[in-house]
Amino acid sequence: MINSLRGMNDILGEDYERFTYFLNTASDVATRYGFHFVETPLLEETNLFKRSVGESSDIVGKEMYQFIDKGNNDVCLRPEGTAGVVRAFIQKKLDKKGGIHRYFYHGAMFRYERPQKGRLRQFHQFGVESFGVADVYEDASVIMMLSDILKALGIKYRLQLNSLGCQNCMPIYRENLVSFIQKHEDEICEDCIRRKSTNPIRVLDCKNKKCQEIYADAPQLLNNLCDECKSDFEKLKKILDENEITYEIDTKLVRGLDYYSKTAFEFVSDSIGAQSAIAGGGRYDRLVEFLDGKPTPGVGFAMGIERLLELIKMPERKRDGYYMGAMDEEAVSLVMKLTQQKRKTHKAIVEYKPKNLKTHLKNADKVNAKYCCVIGDNEMKNNTIWIKDLETKTENTIKIGEL
Repeated sequence: MINSLRGMNDILGEDYERFTYFLNTASDVATRYGFHFVETPLLEETNLFKRSVGESSDIVGKEMYQFIDKGNNDVCLRPEGTAGVVRAFIQKKLDKKGGIHRYFYHGAMFRYERPQKGRLRQFHQFGVESFGVADVYEDASVIMMLSDILKALGIKYRLQLNSLGCQNCMPIYRENLVSFIQKHEDEICEDCIRRKSTNPIRVLDCKNKKCQEIYADAPQLLNNLCDECKSDFEKLKKILDENEITYEIDTKLVRGLDYYSKTAFEFVSDSIGAQSAIAGGGRYDRLVEFLDGKPTPGVGFAMGIERLLELIKMPERKRDGYYMGAMDEEAVSLVMKLTQQKRKTHKAIVEYKPKNLKTHLKNADKVNAKYCCVIGDNEMKNNTIWIKDLETKTENTIKIGEL
């Protein structure tokens, strides 16, 4: 027997119901905020992610599904969604047109990491990207959108905020942080030593327990912000306060990707174990420029769908549609014809084989139909159809033309 590859799961049954409910809910909220759906390819040039996500990240360094294709191109399966959306934004020359462009996306992503609960090698993300608005009001808007999605799904969360500074204040902070790291170089892990020269701020995101204890005394970025970044961060907090969005300040929050600046945020849950982040994002005003586009401010978020499935509170499942069945072989073709007519306006499921009434009722209940419609010998003679409303438990026999 051939099984699925490790960390690449099928979505069916109850998981499929939760998955599609999530997509419908999140897409509906994003649409209400004025965002439009965008689809990008699963396969991209490897260089896209090296230049955007950053070679210092674990994603590029350890986790990408990368290979040389038959055309001798260095390609990889996308490990995240933002870079592809930015590439499409530039390729369609939307950066040259100016204005505001808001998108949402969902689809499969791929990372070669150790599979665990909620962490897969093929997983699905939902995300949004907004281009062309530099104002912190847009940061607040995408945070509130994410909050609305989680509330609509019945998922409890805590919001964590930080500011990563800008080109003016980050270099000074980086020097201070590197000096701190050098004093503890004999105590920190190999990844942190590597990050010291590639992207020092990423050491704050280290999951090594000993490193975390050391960085508790590290310089805090919030204490090194320039006046503009301080003002923006205070404004963001004020907007969230006014809209009753509660948050915590986390000075160690840096996000896992290299392209973030200024606002950074994560939504965390206490219901999924130690790795509690369920969604996150922030501002990336230089990413379009990094990928050879015209400088354009951007902000967005992404959420891993599989990590959320067990947390979703599903609505009560309502009965819906028609179950159509025959009790005699002679009635099967008529039942099929009536089902096709019904499908023009309603959900309708047909049973092709003749069954007794008890079995038809049992089958209709299994598919959660609202009506069970059956034709037998008597109904054929009288040109009628027997119908039972499975919600009210009432039954009736009507002319086929009344169906």
